[in-house]
Amino acid sequence: MSIPPPPGPQGPYQPPPGPQGPYQPPPGPQGPYQPQAQAPYHGQQPYQPWPPYGQGGSPSVDGLAVAALVLGIVCLLPGIGLVFGLVALRQIRRSGRRGRGMAIAGSVLSAIGLVLWVLFFTTGAASDFWDGAKEAARDNAVLSVKKGECFDTLTGSLEGMAYDVDEVPCSGRHDGEVFAVVRLPGGAYPGESRVTDIADDKCFALESDYVLDSWALPENVDVYYLTPTEESWALGDREITCVYGNTDAEGSLTGSLRADETTLDADQLAYLETVRALDAVIEKEPEEYPDEDLEANTGWARDMEGALVEQAAALREHTWPAKAKEPLESLAAELEAAGAHFGRAAEATDPDVFFEHYDSGYEVVDGPATIDAREALGLSTTPPADDYDDGSGEGAGGAADAGDGSLDA
Repeated sequence: MSIPPPPGPQGPYQPPPGPQGPYQPPPGPQGPYQPQAQAPYHGQQPYQPWPPYGQGGSPSVDGLAVAALVLGIVCLLPGIGLVFGLVALRQIRRSGRRGRGMAIAGSVLSAIGLVLWVLFFTTGAASDFWDGAKEAARDNAVLSVKKGECFDTLTGSLEGMAYDVDEVPCSGRHDGEVFAVVRLPGGAYPGESRVTDIADDKCFALESDYVLDSWALPENVDVYYLTPTEESWALGDREITCVYGNTDAEGSLTGSLRADETTLDADQLAYLETVRALDAVIEKEPEEYPDEDLEANTGWARDMEGALVEQAAALREHTWPAKAKEPLESLAAELEAAGAHFGRAAEATDPDVFFEHYDSGYEVVDGPATIDAREALGLSTTPPADDYDDGSGEGAGGAADAGDGSLDA
């Protein structure tokens, strides 16, 4: 029995009406397999499919656990690391997140670190550590150069700021030579002006301890100093470094200028000690002229008389080498004569009389007899500028006036 075809156009098989093409799923949300909704069994939850891969497929790691582990390893903030670890363990129990092992490890490491920090600060180790740090800072600072050492600055100048210097042999070319180091007291930073005033007073006073013979200083040498800044003071820098340098900012020095007991023989030292006593009095000459303050000048002339007589006596007491005996005896006689002139100047009641004996006395001081004695002892025979007049009206050259340059560390 045949079944008649359905009503409508006849022919080959026609698909049902609607969009043609590949298999079309039934209407509704598309995506991964969706199970058919079914009534749950008694006491059971409906079936829940796993979420797609990468969308919460596994529990995340607790962030505080990671932080606790990091802080525990570096031991920088052990107290915070311990708190993070304990809080992380509590959160992990509630949320089911991963990271329990990291939280435990971080807590243990932080606890150990906390104990070590307590011991560090209660046993004096912290103080020792800070003292060592400050000492290291001082050793690496510009002020670490010591008396008798020579150095170069990065800029080649001894003025302005310096952050580092290089120690170099004094026998070659160099920017500076240290002749004294002054230690300042502790406490708050006294200020740049106060530090500079101290450097002026101390460095010029200590200059003659390093160079006993002022005639040995070249004309192009000046006094500078390295001083602490407020920043270096906070690191423990308490030193003013007194330095010889070239008067020309672009110039340098060659060879050591040191002239003390480490470089001079016994006879040279004996002579220079007598000179120092006289130089100390000469430096105190009043700034006022005799016609402005005659009393001050006559009092100073009396001190000059005493110093000259004492120097002559000291020269006669010392046993000199054979070649130096005659020159030193001649010098002692002239010093006594100069002392007599200053004695008359001390008794003057008129400025003109004072100047007459003043000039006669100074003709001997650092005059020809002094040069002969120095030559016999092997000392410099070039007087400092303006100290010796050979009749030409020009000084023979020598040390320049001391300067007041400074280099901040």
